[in-house]
Amino acid sequence: MKIKILVAGLIGISWSLAVLPQEPVVGVDDPESLFVDDDPVLHRNKQTTLHIMRELLQCNQWDRAGEWITERYIQHNPNAGSGLDAVVYFFTEVLGREPTEDCNELTFAIVAVIAEDDYVTVLWPREYPHPNKQGQSYTTTWFDTWRFVDGKADEHWDPAQIMVPQ
Repeated sequence: MKIKILVAGLIGISWSLAVLPQEPVVGVDDPESLFVDDDPVLHRNKQTTLHIMRELLQCNQWDRAGEWITERYIQHNPNAGSGLDAVVYFFTEVLGREPTEDCNELTFAIVAVIAEDDYVTVLWPREYPHPNKQGQSYTTTWFDTWRFVDGKADEHWDPAQIMVPQ
């Protein structure tokens, strides 16, 4: 009897949690302030990450990618190949990203920047259409992690899934 009551209670709790609204994922007021560190190596790696986020991912200045990414750049995203040329090709040819000249400040919402050893991880909000509520969306947290060698990103991870052609 006690097990039945416990199971019923757990089911009731899980159902009640399913109807509670999600807390949206939001960034900090000054995202560039997260890309600094007292440790000189961590600071260098965070600053390189800032350039990757701002000049490459935000402003699509992929002609400058060699300033912050190594030639061998190991890519763990299943949609892009490894190597500097392959990642540039992915963003410029596959995704068709056009460069933006005005790139003075980071406009991406950033939740956190975490640096340790040769790694920097950036957490940021992503918004997607809600699969069960037509016309509504939800936010979740995306991450990008880079491993650095001599101040350049040499390896990359994110939670991307294989893109399905539309």
